[in-house]
Amino acid sequence: MNTDYYTKNDDNELMHIQNVDSKYKNIKYIIVDVDGTLTDGGIYYDENNNEVKKFNTKDAAGFFAAKVCGIKTMILTGRECNATTRRMKELQVDYLNQEVLDKKAFLLDFISQNNIDKGQIAYIGDDLNDYEPMKLAGFKACPNDSADEIIELCDYVSPVNGGYGAVRDIMKYILTDRGQWQKAVNNIFRIGT
Repeated sequence: MNTDYYTKNDDNELMHIQNVDSKYKNIKYIIVDVDGTLTDGGIYYDENNNEVKKFNTKDAAGFFAAKVCGIKTMILTGRECNATTRRMKELQVDYLNQEVLDKKAFLLDFISQNNIDKGQIAYIGDDLNDYEPMKLAGFKACPNDSADEIIELCDYVSPVNGGYGAVRDIMKYILTDRGQWQKAVNNIFRIGT
């Protein structure tokens, strides 16, 4: 599925943060876990031992909006799955990192190699393997049904469960505060044109 139609950006104004007082104006990277965040946390196997995941289409608007606003997205997950690879290609994710068991070490290396400041990172996760890497982010968010320790750590807890559009809700939260959400979705879905 070619999703370039949605992220074709003819409006350079989208890249400008409208709310210069936004707490999230410096975010340049959104790091997202998969299982329990973009999915409901279930792992399904078919009769041929293939792993299958259920993604929610609502999250696409969040990824596309981040892209047209100039924010890079990264998937950081401990499992490797062909379904994840396929869906993240459709979502135009900038960095796809699967089978990362030590997310904190991976993220520290990425931050160092790219000279990134903590305030430039948002992290969306749901379970204990996200706890330490989340501490490296300036903004931390999670779905409503996340582990208690993650909820206590987060700046924003979506009212939506993982796999049901929580990532979209969180990206909308960030971009709304920056004054970019409505203009971004108008551009993506050709609303009002």
